[in-house]
Amino acid sequence: QAQLEESGGGLVQAGGSLRLSCAASGRTFSSYAIGWFRHAPGKEREFVAAISWDGGSRYYADSVKGRFTISRDNAKNMVYLQMNSLKPEDTAVYYCAASGRSGSYYLLRRNEYDYWGQGTQVTVSS
Repeated sequence: QAQLEESGGGLVQAGGSLRLSCAASGRTFSSYAIGWFRHAPGKEREFVAAISWDGGSRYYADSVKGRFTISRDNAKNMVYLQMNSLKPEDTAVYYCAASGRSGSYYLLRRNEYDYWGQGTQVTVSS
């Protein structure tokens, strides 16, 4: 079982950067793939990025590719989402989630994640 807690959200101007952190508890953290999703008002929760349990595979939504970078440090039970060149359309609540699955077929789908954090708000002003 894993418990997740996001941090690092805030208000930033367009073009700026933020780094989100996902802190996980539980001895089996390193066996889980971790994904980031976001939920904007009036929209469905959407996939942003995911990283395999060993960091060897990373996946990104087309809308963030080249701007966001996902990474993890299993020794610290941490996953990070570095967000650069932020746009107003990136405004949303960002969630990290843990999945026992592997491969892009599963990790892009929110229903394949077993544990979720409470979310952190990211607001990008124009």
